[in-house]
Amino acid sequence: MHNPLKKEPKEQNKNRLSIIIAGCGKVGAILVARLSAAGHDITVIDEDPTVVQRITSTYDVMGVTGNGASYSVQMEAGISKCDLMIAVTESDELNLLCCSMAQRMADCASIARVRNPDYAAELSYIREQLGISLIINPELDTAQEMARLLRMPGALEIDAFAKGNAELVKFKLPEKNVLCGKSVSETRDLNIDMLFCGVEREGNLFIADGSTTFQAGDAISVIATPINTHRFFKKIGIDTKHVRNCMIVGGSKTAYYLAKELEDMNIDVKILERDGKHCEELALQLTKTLVLNGDGSDTKLLTEEGLAQTDSFIPLTGLDEENILLTLYAKKYSKAKIITKINRMDFKPITDNMDLDTVLYQQYMVTERIATYVRAMQNSIGSNIETLYNIFDNRAEALEFRIRRGSKVCDKPIMELPLKKNLLLACINRKGRIIIPRGSDVLMPHDRLIVVTTHTGFKDVEDILA
Repeated sequence: MHNPLKKEPKEQNKNRLSIIIAGCGKVGAILVARLSAAGHDITVIDEDPTVVQRITSTYDVMGVTGNGASYSVQMEAGISKCDLMIAVTESDELNLLCCSMAQRMADCASIARVRNPDYAAELSYIREQLGISLIINPELDTAQEMARLLRMPGALEIDAFAKGNAELVKFKLPEKNVLCGKSVSETRDLNIDMLFCGVEREGNLFIADGSTTFQAGDAISVIATPINTHRFFKKIGIDTKHVRNCMIVGGSKTAYYLAKELEDMNIDVKILERDGKHCEELALQLTKTLVLNGDGSDTKLLTEEGLAQTDSFIPLTGLDEENILLTLYAKKYSKAKIITKINRMDFKPITDNMDLDTVLYQQYMVTERIATYVRAMQNSIGSNIETLYNIFDNRAEALEFRIRRGSKVCDKPIMELPLKKNLLLACINRKGRIIIPRGSDVLMPHDRLIVVTTHTGFKDVEDILA
C-alpha cells in the first residue's frame, strides 16, 4: 500500500517539505500560517483571487487562482516537485479529486477533508482505492472524541498512545480530594502502575517530578493503561462510570455521528432540533435515538425534557456563542458531564477563563491532526519518531520513539542516563506490554518510548540526553 512516510522528499533540504494546500477557508488559512511558520514551502490554490491575494500578502507563500483538481492548475502550482497535497475546499468530491490527481501526477502524499455522512462508512475503501494517504472527517473525529470522554466522564481530555494500549488522561482535581496537599512522591501508596506527567495551574505548566505538590483546581495529566487509569480514578474518587443518557442540542453532522457512536455504546440519546424536516431525516437515520422538534435554547423546553436529570449534555448548535451560553446554563442547573464544541480558535483566550470544563475546538483538531502528519512525514526520514502529539495546549510535546540497536539510551538503567530538564520518560511499549518507567528499568532495542517534554524539535531519541 502507498506509504508516503517512507519516501525521500523531493526537496534537497530534508527539513523542508513542498506542500500544496487547495482551499483557503478557515482551516486552510490556519494550516498556511502553521506550516509556513514551520519552514515548509507552501503554495495555495483557491478559486477566489481575492482570497489568494490576501493569503500571499500575509504569508511568505506562493498562490495560484483556479480549480485545485485541474491538471494545468496543479502543474502551475508545482505539483511535480510536491511532497504533500492537502485538500480542504468546501467540496468533498473536489478534495478527493485534488488528492487523486496529485497522487497520480507526482506520486506525492495527500490529505483530503471529507465531511459528508454518506461517505462515512466507506472512507477506508475510498482512501485505498484512490491512493490517498489520509482522509479527515472533522465532525466524525469530534464525535468519536466526545464518545471517548463520555466513557470516562471524570476526564477532561484523553489522548491514546501505543495503539491504544496507553492513555494520557487529564482531569481537574476537586476540592478536598485525597491528592490535595500531597506530593507525587507521597502517592506511591496508591500502588497503581501509572505516572503523573503534568500539572496545569493558573496558566502555568509543570512537568511533574517527585516534589510536585497537588492543589485543588489543578488540571493533572497521568499516563497509564486504560485499566489502570480506571483503577486510579476509582481510588481517588473521580467518576469512572460511563454515562447512561445524553441530551444533544442541535441536529448537526457532529450530532448525527455522536448519536451513532452512543447508540453503539447502549447510551440513551435525545436530540433537540429546531428544523422539523431535518428532525424527520434524523429519526429515520437514528433508529434508537429520540429526536424532538424544538428549540434547544429554550430553557423551559430543556427543563421539561429533563436537563436536571441527564447524565451528559452536549450543545451542538451552529453558533459558538449559543453553545457557550447553553453550557453555562447546564452547569448551573444540572450535574451533567458537559462537552462544548467551539469552531473558532479566536474565542480560546476568553473560553479558557470561563470554567467550561471540556472544550473541543474542531478547527484545532483538524489542523493539529494534519500538522502532526506533516511532522511525522518530515521526521520519518532518518528519524526514529513513530508519532508526535502536541499536548497541554501546544505547550509540550509527547513523542513516541522507536529504540534502535546501538542507541546511546540502550542497555543502561534510566537513572544513569543524563536526561535534559523539563522532560519525562512516560511509558515504554515493549511488544505490546506497557511499562511505566522506573529508575532501574533499561531501554532495549525495538522498544517504543513515549517522552513528554516542553522542548521542541526533537528528531532522534538521543535528543533527550543532556
